[in-house]
Amino acid sequence: MNPIVKTVSAEKGHRLYLEFTNGERREFDVTPYLDKGIFKELENDAYFEQPRASMGTVEWPNGQDFRPDTLYELAKVIA
Repeated sequence: MNPIVKTVSAEKGHRLYLEFTNGERREFDVTPYLDKGIFKELENDAYFEQPRASMGTVEWPNGQDFRPDTLYELAKVIA
């Protein structure tokens, strides 16, 4: 089982900086999802900047979220 999200911050370019419960920090690019269904709302920068870490994943006020495994497996490790 992969670690889960501990903290999240939104950055320019529709990227999320994530810290996982194992201490790893990773960057997740949300851009490929912005033209898909419920994720279209994330194109709005002001809205995109409202993520929160909840129950091991990232979510926004209107219910957009990603599976914790998706975030961990597809995010790039950062120093």
